[in-house]
Amino acid sequence: MTIDNSMQISFELNGSMRRARVEPHERLIDLLRDVLGETGTKEGCGEGECGACTVLVEGRAVNSCLFPAPEVEGLRVVTIEGLCGEGLQLSPVQAAFLEGGATQCGFCTPGMVVSTVALLGENPAPSASDIRNALTGNLCRCTGYVQIVEAIQSAAAKLSAGGEA
Repeated sequence: MTIDNSMQISFELNGSMRRARVEPHERLIDLLRDVLGETGTKEGCGEGECGACTVLVEGRAVNSCLFPAPEVEGLRVVTIEGLCGEGLQLSPVQAAFLEGGATQCGFCTPGMVVSTVALLGENPAPSASDIRNALTGNLCRCTGYVQIVEAIQSAAAKLSAGGEA
């Protein structure tokens, strides 16, 4: 006899209500990628060290590889896919990363962009030091962070002139 401990959850994902059956131990990243097909969120380390899997839960940046899927019941989740505007138009943060050469291999980029959106939601005019502190949980092996910091400063400036992250 097999015991089914799964549970039905519903939550908002990138602006749409979603329902899914999850196990009590299931990780949010597995629900997003394997069940719901939101593959923009990447798994790097699976231990909460690299930040590649960062998503927003109720506007707060979290490592989806550590976040229990059942915990999103009734909450709002935004992935990198949810940041695009109408017709897949890049958000100002995504555009700044692209224009500023802040992406190289691109693996860390979704987590960096999502963490940036969380940062700019809390601090619309961050200093370079604020940016580096906010990204301490996001690792990049390619860029050396200079282009990333500059792209975030550019995005902050564009957003302060009027816009949404």
